[in-house]
Amino acid sequence: MNIFFRILFISLLFVCCKEREVIPVKQQAIPRVDQMADLPQPLQVIDYLRLAKQFDSTAYDFNATGKYWPLVWKDSSNKNFPQMVVGLYTAVGDVRQGPAHNKGMFHEALATMGAVLGGTLVGVDKYDQQGLNYVAMLKNYFNRETGWDIMMNNTCPEVALLGGGYGRDWWYDVYPNVIFYAICDLYPDEPGFNDIARKIADKFFSADSILNGNYDYSFFDYGNMKPMKSQICAQPDAAAGHAWVLYSAYKKFGDPRYLKGALSALTALQSQSLNPTYEVLMPFGAYLAARINAEQEKKYDINKMLGWSFDGTPICREGWGVLVGKWNGMDISGIVGSTVDHGGYGFLMNTYDAAWPLVPLVRYDQSYATAIGKWMLNAANAARLFYPQYMPDDHETVPQLAEVTKGVIGYEGMVSQSTYQKHEHLQGPVAQGDGPLWVIGKNPEESQFSVYGSAHVGIFGSIIRTTNVPGILQLNLLATDFYHDKAYPSYLYYNPYKESKQVSISIGEEKKLDLYNTVSAGFIAHNVSSAVIELAPQSAAVIVCVPPDGKVTYAGRRMLVNGIVVDYAIQQKK
Repeated sequence: MNIFFRILFISLLFVCCKEREVIPVKQQAIPRVDQMADLPQPLQVIDYLRLAKQFDSTAYDFNATGKYWPLVWKDSSNKNFPQMVVGLYTAVGDVRQGPAHNKGMFHEALATMGAVLGGTLVGVDKYDQQGLNYVAMLKNYFNRETGWDIMMNNTCPEVALLGGGYGRDWWYDVYPNVIFYAICDLYPDEPGFNDIARKIADKFFSADSILNGNYDYSFFDYGNMKPMKSQICAQPDAAAGHAWVLYSAYKKFGDPRYLKGALSALTALQSQSLNPTYEVLMPFGAYLAARINAEQEKKYDINKMLGWSFDGTPICREGWGVLVGKWNGMDISGIVGSTVDHGGYGFLMNTYDAAWPLVPLVRYDQSYATAIGKWMLNAANAARLFYPQYMPDDHETVPQLAEVTKGVIGYEGMVSQSTYQKHEHLQGPVAQGDGPLWVIGKNPEESQFSVYGSAHVGIFGSIIRTTNVPGILQLNLLATDFYHDKAYPSYLYYNPYKESKQVSISIGEEKKLDLYNTVSAGFIAHNVSSAVIELAPQSAAVIVCVPPDGKVTYAGRRMLVNGIVVDYAIQQKK
């Protein structure tokens, strides 16, 4: 046997930690996930890592040819900072955008920030790409000229009303700051970022203090520091975004005010009696509840926030949650959007972005490993159907125009029955987009292909890897766990089959390691460079790769190896 590749066959259910008498962690259900297929069909999990790298190299090609290409252009308006920035189309052929329209100033942070984040997550150096620093360019979304002093979806109010958000729709104002903070973690040495991050945290802390537990507003005027109401309904889940940014600021700067603000915002979110979900922020609340419970020994209601994230029961944004179903023989479970609009309407960006907080949640509370593993299998399988090369032509609105995507851009959404009258005859799922409705009669049919949604593919690309068993994924729990404390490589595996499966684990290291499973609460292998583990039917394992023969210690419910937390939730036998 090759000493560098020892093959081990181990049952994960019956091995317990020898250092202390502990019990396996009982799994908690997410009712909405229980309704999803155990093994979605037809099963095909695409290579999201490859797709993410292809998107970046294709979308950022200034020399790309073809109708509506290139997708990038230079904006020298110098808003907020005296530097050139690069705009990225929101949708293919959007007539509001590009160098010839609106002085080249209309580009959205959701697209450009999402693309920088996604590319970086899969290994692209956006700090120096073909001589351009796309990271530094993001500073121009910091609206200091308006006095708001936060990241916003546009660089200036002159073009803000052309698109979504900007001072009237709260999630659009909060989410760019969430993305920015993630990018800050990936590029901590970018000049000026720390100052901007501080100002954002100060704004959010002050806003939370003014709101004083009441987030029932349409948006917050960060210039005049006043909560506001508009024609858009209240978005109390903005508290999740505030809390995530403030906790990240606390981990980054160590300022106890930011921890206080994060706890205050998360408490305000939890205090809601009805589901306050609006767009993308609620899963960040669930993640933060798990993390703060683990790190700060609090008792936030994770079940409540996960239920709100998945169930589709909000009052304001009717039906918003995670879709479940098989439409004409195709499983679409796991995508995120409206569960009621035209029978269900899921969106590419929302699906990608939900994985960002929900996958690393399992590090801090492994009792959700099975539920999150099953959801991610369904989401990873269904998300390919947004892309024309993977969706059958008779389930697309414009399959004849797919060439314009160059294989890297998907439709904005997937719906049970098309919202376009001329496509009502198509059987669901129908891949389509809302682009032509943004500028009726002017935006081309090609604007159904979503550049901004496709830009976030790096989230899936950084998390998902396939294994030797179709349907069993390796999910990287650290990829999007920003500002985490020192940690060892950690992976979630879920077996959707009704029989046990043997799964190969590649350590990816020249040196040998010990493998610890936080679900069974014990070491399953020692001093190995690879292993084959046995996963029981419809069970999950969270494997942490630790140094061999490391010193094991305990602090409360935590188990540490060489002073680094491996397991946050040890349960001792009574």
